[in-house]
Amino acid sequence: MIRRGRYPNASDNFRTDKWILEMFADFQDPCPYNPDFEIDGLHGYFDGLKAPWGPRVFVNPPYSNVTPWILRAIKHTEDKSNIVVMLLKHDSSTRWFRLIHECPWSYTLLSGQRLKHQTSNWASFPSILVVFHNG
Repeated sequence: MIRRGRYPNASDNFRTDKWILEMFADFQDPCPYNPDFEIDGLHGYFDGLKAPWGPRVFVNPPYSNVTPWILRAIKHTEDKSNIVVMLLKHDSSTRWFRLIHECPWSYTLLSGQRLKHQTSNWASFPSILVVFHNG
């Protein structure tokens, strides 16, 4: 899943490793990749920010603009029955990373080896799984 963002030569998003998809197989994905869909000239992009979210959500958002997804996750988990898991770049220099740490309820950061994004090559950046829950 490669989407182009505001930087034409930069990848906006990457496929989720299959082992992660399997862990969250029963979660709703509000940002699924669909190569036949196009919005604002971006192929494979579905605007899950406008779609309704269910009680269990897993999302690998476009990396060029993570902040609205973080804000939506925080808002969505104000309802204690909701949980949102996000796959993100591990980048502590960003505003959205600070938003995660300022979240008024629990979050969990999981990290480990670099992902392959359903390719044979390791990613050039580390990733994290962030679990938003209010309980």
